[in-house]
Amino acid sequence: MLRNQTKILYGGDYNPDQWPQDVWREDMRLFKLAGIDIATINVFSWALNQPDEQTYRFEWLDDVMDMLRDNGVRVCLGTGTAAHPAWMARRYPDVLTVDSQGRKRKFGRRHNSCPNSPSFREFSRRMASGLAERYKDHPALLLWHVNNEYGWRCYCDNCERAFREWLKSRYGTLEELNRAWYTSFWGHTFYDWDEIVLPSHLSELMDASNIDKTAFQGISLDYDRFNSDSILACYKLERDAIKAVIPDAVVTTNFQSNGTYKPLDYFKWAKELDVVALDSYPTNDMPMSLIAMRHDLMRGLKGGRPYMLMEQSPSQLNWKDVNPLKRPGVMRLWSYQAVARGAESIMFFQLRRSAGAFEKFHGAVIDHAGHEHTRVFRECAELGRELERLGDRLLGAKTAAKVAIVFDWDNWWAIEHSSGPTERLKYLEQIQKYYDAFYERNVQVDMIGTESELGGYELVVAPVLYMAKRGYAARLEAYVAAGGTFVTTFFSGIVDENDRVTLGGYPGELRKLLGIWVEETDALFPGQTNAMEMHGGGASGLEGTYSCGLLCDLLHPEGAETEAAFGGDFYRGMPALTRNRFGGGEAWYIASDPEEAFLAAFFARLAERKGIRPIAELPAGVEASVREKDGFRYTFLLNHRAEPVPVDLGGESRLELLSGSRMSGAATLPAHGVFILQSPADETEERSGFAEWAATT
Repeated sequence: MLRNQTKILYGGDYNPDQWPQDVWREDMRLFKLAGIDIATINVFSWALNQPDEQTYRFEWLDDVMDMLRDNGVRVCLGTGTAAHPAWMARRYPDVLTVDSQGRKRKFGRRHNSCPNSPSFREFSRRMASGLAERYKDHPALLLWHVNNEYGWRCYCDNCERAFREWLKSRYGTLEELNRAWYTSFWGHTFYDWDEIVLPSHLSELMDASNIDKTAFQGISLDYDRFNSDSILACYKLERDAIKAVIPDAVVTTNFQSNGTYKPLDYFKWAKELDVVALDSYPTNDMPMSLIAMRHDLMRGLKGGRPYMLMEQSPSQLNWKDVNPLKRPGVMRLWSYQAVARGAESIMFFQLRRSAGAFEKFHGAVIDHAGHEHTRVFRECAELGRELERLGDRLLGAKTAAKVAIVFDWDNWWAIEHSSGPTERLKYLEQIQKYYDAFYERNVQVDMIGTESELGGYELVVAPVLYMAKRGYAARLEAYVAAGGTFVTTFFSGIVDENDRVTLGGYPGELRKLLGIWVEETDALFPGQTNAMEMHGGGASGLEGTYSCGLLCDLLHPEGAETEAAFGGDFYRGMPALTRNRFGGGEAWYIASDPEEAFLAAFFARLAERKGIRPIAELPAGVEASVREKDGFRYTFLLNHRAEPVPVDLGGESRLELLSGSRMSGAATLPAHGVFILQSPADETEERSGFAEWAATT
């Protein structure tokens, strides 16, 4: 993943600027005990580094860089631009953001800089360039960390002017913009670019507590794109300043909200990052499938390449209403979950617990006690020793999946800007629901974007593909015609990429592929359900009745075969599940939001027909994932339960990497325990369990 990387990196955010130098020396001793080999520094140090427009003070940072070098710790160097200094806000008020209510913020918090502020852009560019010049030859420097957890919205005059320029570049003419936005509705036709204003609560937004509810979806959708692009431009400005000095610098920034941060299109961002970096903060009560999906998404952003786990907590969070401790073993378990799905660093926020302000009770490797005699430190040190023993064995290992789930930020934004048919439809919930159907059976999944290649997958699933972008239907047709299996759902193919309805009948450009015509869509109230009555003996192989709700599409087959019908209401008997043979493959349409039991059974049968096997048959609560490298398969078994569970490893002996022991047959996976089993990789092997695997030499 990174030049000269010899093991999974282990470390995290370090803030020596908050401490006297005698504490630094003690930190180095403790880092050695914990196996820390990378530290992210200078993330929020702009005010310290630059006390005014012209003055830069890096002497303290020189000392930190040298100290880390002398103690064998590599540096992930932050540019410090995640919070502008107070002097900048006072002297250059254009750096301050304006909220959707039109209120200009004052200095405070963080992420408080307007992405289209000329002052912010110029000062941040200078800072990145100055740091690159100063540390370009420093031997401790491994990679660059630009800003931190980007993400905000601004509605200031600078952003409004920049929005108009962005629109000119996208549409070229006002005539094309008016067509795309359907401005003939409600008399919105524009005759001059300066007539266009941002979609805020002063203009198009319709609910003071909801930035999604808008009178003009096309305008708000383009603002989402513009906002993501504007912030990305800030990242690129700093990245380019660094690379102008150090052409081969490795530059990244950390993605927030566990990787599904709505305001930023991470597929578009990933193209500009040398390596994807994730901040992951599960809560104790969160289903682990949610985090597994987001790890798979991070791997998918750059086409299956490894990524960095840039931040996680060693124990406690601090921003929830209730912040319980991570139970013994859970930090280790969740760390290996990331490694199992493609991460090649395990990093924490924070290495030493802050003594004051907002994050003083956020977990850290070194607690307020200041020594190594704590439970959390012991667990961190043990993980550090394990990662040292693993060495480079897993670096660059690939994850091979035969199933892909399509995830698209444009689709997410557009669905939740929609004024109908129900505000209960949430894109992320639908994606997770379909992901869970595979996760619960331990079937490996890739999360892909609408630009990703499809040919390597046996099965492609696109839940609620509301927006069919230009050319995507043709790509799906080619995939299915070549023998692929495609599954999509209700409320798909409705609009184009400008959120204009594709006329001629739903599902628009997907109509030919799916072989159906959707006449109407019924929205059900909370608690209201219908039923999907299976036609036994069909291609799905399912029988009986399943509950469904939320939305029900009233459709007519146009060549598709009916596999299930609705069991109630005036559309009883109309198709609820269809299959259309198309070329050498097939396209399925699920016309409602079915219960989880249907998805589990349906995809189990579909996977069986396509020769897609689970990684292993395991008890509930035990997760499996596989990475492959140099002729070996590394199978991770992760027990998310608080008690030991029995697992059957088959008759052949395999090496378990963490313990160094050889294992076979009946075994007990400890509470919150992890096995990493090494076996020969054989692509022709039927992966239905462990029993068929050959022994490792």
